[in-house]
Amino acid sequence: MVNEEPMNPITEDDIANWLANNPAFFERHAQLLASVQLTSPHGNRAVSLQERQAEMLRDKIKALEHRIMDMVRHGNENMVISERVHRWARSLLLVTSSRALPATLVAELQAQFMVPQVALKVWDVDERYREEPFAQGVSEDARAFATSLQQPYCGIVSGIEAVGWLDQPETAVSLALVPLRAGAVNGVAPAFGMLVLASPDAQRFQSGMATDFLERIAEIASAALSRLRPR
Repeated sequence: MVNEEPMNPITEDDIANWLANNPAFFERHAQLLASVQLTSPHGNRAVSLQERQAEMLRDKIKALEHRIMDMVRHGNENMVISERVHRWARSLLLVTSSRALPATLVAELQAQFMVPQVALKVWDVDERYREEPFAQGVSEDARAFATSLQQPYCGIVSGIEAVGWLDQPETAVSLALVPLRAGAVNGVAPAFGMLVLASPDAQRFQSGMATDFLERIAEIASAALSRLRPR
C-alpha cells in the first residue's frame, strides 16, 4: 500500500498571489465584482467591492491631503524662522562697538525668537574684554562641556552649570545649549563660548527636536563674536 503525502492546505496568500498573477480571472467572472459584499469601515453596512475600493481611494486621498497640509504648515513655519534669523543677523552687522556686541546679540535673540531667557559667555577673549561680565564666571568644566558638544543640546534642566548664567535660573525648565566655535558648529575647534536659551515650558526645547536653525544661529554668533578674540 502506497502512503500518499498530505497536501499542504491552500492559504489566503496563495489565493491572493494567484489572483494577482491571473488578472484575466476577473474578466471571465466579471459578475463576482458586483456580487462580492464587504463591510464598510464607515459603518456596519455591506458594500460592493467597487464601492469599497472607492472608499479606500478616498481615504488615501484624505491622507495625502493631510500630508500636503502638514508640509505647507512646516514650510510656512520655516519661512518665519528664516526671516527671524535674517533680522537677528542684520542687527549684529549693524553693531559698531565690539564691546556692545554680546548684549545686542542676547537682546535681539530674545526679541526675535521670543525666548524668555538668554545668557552668553565668551572666553579666551582679547585682554580688552576680560573684565566684561560676558567673559567672567566660567569654570574649566563648563568650557570642556561646551567643547564636547558637537551640536546644540536641547532638554530638561538637570545639574548644568550654565543654568547659573541666567538672570532667573530657578524658572528655567527646558534649555538649549549652543556651543560657539570657529567654523562649523560640529567642527573640531575648541569652543570659545556658549549660548544658553531657557524657557519655563518643558516642551520649548525638548530632547530630540531638530536643531538646524540653532546650528545656523551658532555659526552666525560665532562669526560675529570672533571680533572679541585676540588677533
